[in-house]
Amino acid sequence: MAKATVETQNLTRSCNELLILSALERGPKHGYELAIDIEERGAGIFGFKHGTLYPILHKLEKNKLICGAWSDEGPRGKRKSYELTDRGRRYLGDLRTSWKAFSERLLTVIERGKS
Repeated sequence: MAKATVETQNLTRSCNELLILSALERGPKHGYELAIDIEERGAGIFGFKHGTLYPILHKLEKNKLICGAWSDEGPRGKRKSYELTDRGRRYLGDLRTSWKAFSERLLTVIERGKS
């Protein structure tokens, strides 16, 4: 797996991965719980539609950054709950570092009156 970096052409992908992995760092969740957690913690700024969220979860699982397990849960039947792997924790740490550096550079560029 390549080192986590933030590239301007992949901002959305990288941001979505950061949001999802960060939410899973707080504990296992199924897809709907992830979407609600991210939306609430982001005060409505970040939102995921099913067509966006689940392909990202499948990719993260394929890359062994998260693992999923099916369970019978209530009247809705089976749900797949996801949790962060050790590899995912390391990747999340790298991704956070990259995003912090990117954010600092971005603010430097866009601040008014600074040289």
